[in-house]
Amino acid sequence: MFKINRRKFLKYSTIFSGGIVCSQLLKSTFSNELFAKSFEPNLYEASFYERIGNGQVRCLICPQKCEVNNGGRGFCGVRENKGGKYYLIVHSRPCSINVDPIEKKPLFHYLPGEKSFSIATAGCNIACKFCQNWEISQYRPEQVPYVKATPSDIAEMAVEKACKTIAYTYTEPVVFYEFMRDTAIEGNKRGIKSVVITNAFINEKPLIELTKIVGAIKVDFKAFSDDFYRNICNGELKPVLRSMEIIKKQGVHLEIVHLTIPTLNDSDKEIREMSKWIKQNLGEYVPVHFTRFHPTYKMRNLPPTPVSTLTRAREIAISEGLKYVYTGNLPGNDGENTYCHKCGKLLIKRLGFYIRENKIKAGCCSFCGTRIPGVFT
Repeated sequence: MFKINRRKFLKYSTIFSGGIVCSQLLKSTFSNELFAKSFEPNLYEASFYERIGNGQVRCLICPQKCEVNNGGRGFCGVRENKGGKYYLIVHSRPCSINVDPIEKKPLFHYLPGEKSFSIATAGCNIACKFCQNWEISQYRPEQVPYVKATPSDIAEMAVEKACKTIAYTYTEPVVFYEFMRDTAIEGNKRGIKSVVITNAFINEKPLIELTKIVGAIKVDFKAFSDDFYRNICNGELKPVLRSMEIIKKQGVHLEIVHLTIPTLNDSDKEIREMSKWIKQNLGEYVPVHFTRFHPTYKMRNLPPTPVSTLTRAREIAISEGLKYVYTGNLPGNDGENTYCHKCGKLLIKRLGFYIRENKIKAGCCSFCGTRIPGVFT
């Protein structure tokens, strides 16, 4: 694998619509210059694991707590036991590098209208049957194209693309934790904040350390149901709830996305109970997004979420006292706009991922002066 040519990348990422360079676009554009026929691992000793005897290790990065024999890998496929030491093998090996509007994450209350330099490696620590990025999240690093790009490279490219943030997204950044951490540190040195797009299936110690160096975390909250997590995602609900409480307690900006799937997690009862829990444990001002499901991966038998379902979910959440509730994947719907929680005036008008109007001044409503929760400058 050849090292990324930053000037070449920046040239092409400017040409493509929206500045987007995804893994397939990288592959087609740079096939002769950047992509090798076989994966070249970059061994970086994992920060959270323990030796448990007989050459085995136990991973401590997430609640899977994989016990891995010598030569084996954990559930995520990107952490490997070599001679009793545990290594992240995709450090500095991103498989996707994009420049996105931060609204695409979606983060609506963190530097709205700004660009986010977005990266991912292969791998995930759960296995959602509806994953929209399954070609990279559920594949092993040997199965996807990638580039060599160090944390410093990523931070410098973000600077050159005038991005205010670096986003760890598309797959699950918990599995490439050390790469994310090191990149966030390099970004901070250059005045660029980091935002994490995560399933929040992570252990307490690594999460607390992460909250000290990132600016915002958006949690993909799969359902307010442990059965859903276990049967549909191969995960658990309780660790995710705990993670969100920790994020809030640590003072990091938090937003929540609920992919609303017909018949599986869209009942009025579940939405109401979830909304009550969020208000009680995270506060009434945490932005919550109900997003439209589209059939994909192993869940092609269900229809797209009806607009009426998302509208009803938003109404239920608002009725339970949540102040900033949105609908997603519905461009032009009123539910993608931001209104002042005090005076009710329209503050941010959106169309899809793009902002048409912004009436927030210095973090406050320009009509009544009320401070709007979030980071706006």
